[in-house]
Amino acid sequence: MFDQLQAVEDRYEELGELLSDPTVVTDNKRFMELSKEEANTRETVAVYRRYKEVVQGIADAEELLSENLEDDMAEMAKEELHELKDEKEELEEKMKILLLPKDPNDDKNIIMEIRGAAGGDEAALFAGDLFEMYQSYAQSQGWRFEVMEANITGIGGYKEVIVMISGENVYSKLKYENGAHRVQRVPSTESQGRVHTSTATVVVLPEAEDVEIDLDDKDIRVDIYHASGAGGQHVNKTASAVRLTHEPTGIVVAMQDQRSQLQNREKAMQVLRARVYDKIQQEAQSEYDANRKSAIGTGDRSERIRTYNFPQNRVTDHRIGLTIQQLDRILSGELDDIVDALIIYDQTQKLENMQNG
Repeated sequence: MFDQLQAVEDRYEELGELLSDPTVVTDNKRFMELSKEEANTRETVAVYRRYKEVVQGIADAEELLSENLEDDMAEMAKEELHELKDEKEELEEKMKILLLPKDPNDDKNIIMEIRGAAGGDEAALFAGDLFEMYQSYAQSQGWRFEVMEANITGIGGYKEVIVMISGENVYSKLKYENGAHRVQRVPSTESQGRVHTSTATVVVLPEAEDVEIDLDDKDIRVDIYHASGAGGQHVNKTASAVRLTHEPTGIVVAMQDQRSQLQNREKAMQVLRARVYDKIQQEAQSEYDANRKSAIGTGDRSERIRTYNFPQNRVTDHRIGLTIQQLDRILSGELDDIVDALIIYDQTQKLENMQNG
């Protein structure tokens, strides 16, 4: 582990020199790549440097205690030694986590797709609740939340809504939201006061950049058609809706919410690129069954991951057995407790896998 850490520190120092090199500064693409690499290793280096200071501090305190000290001085040296040893243990655990292989998508923006599933109108209303929950969470994180496409039902829920969430470490925090979310409550349409169960699905796709996935124009069929909008809006007057079909994979994306054909095409292309990139990743990952089982963020999208129980004001994440008795707080976007618990669980699983070889 310490050889790895020393290599990271050496590389970090090399990056510092490269980033002040005039030939690198004038090469915008290389400068951005190296800046990103430096930022990604900064915390690891800071922890490793502090660790070395603590180890030296322990050696100094032990040397001091080997001398004939007065009682007061000896007591102070013992106390400092105890504190340094505790900190050394904490730093060792932190360094193990920092050295875990990073998900290459963790610092990406995402495209999130929320759909009402089983339960008709109630499922669509619940999809709307999830939409508002993620919107509030994004706002609390300082992220940008942009609706790309929305299919709103007559009673105000969402049959389907696609959003782009942009900012720092978006995918790393929201990748665990993939799956089926179940709600148990008395629907507003229920006159007998009976509790119904409905579901909505959430798909989280890392945004794919051009350099990561090259979609050949000849593989994409483009259909232009008149958008369907309510009340004779502009969408009915011009052929602005766009449907893109990626023929090698059969993936189809339709977009009509933007005001022009060009905007719809750009947004559809963003979603198409993310879906194709995700499909390629999922296929590659399925070759590693053991990894797939231990990585909670990449499992079966039809898996029921969480239940939101309104009568008992309770949220349960079934993957890690976490129950929180504050459903109202969670739905208002205070997701940190769940997100942090999922990240810690995932890191613990990966550490165990690494230690077991």
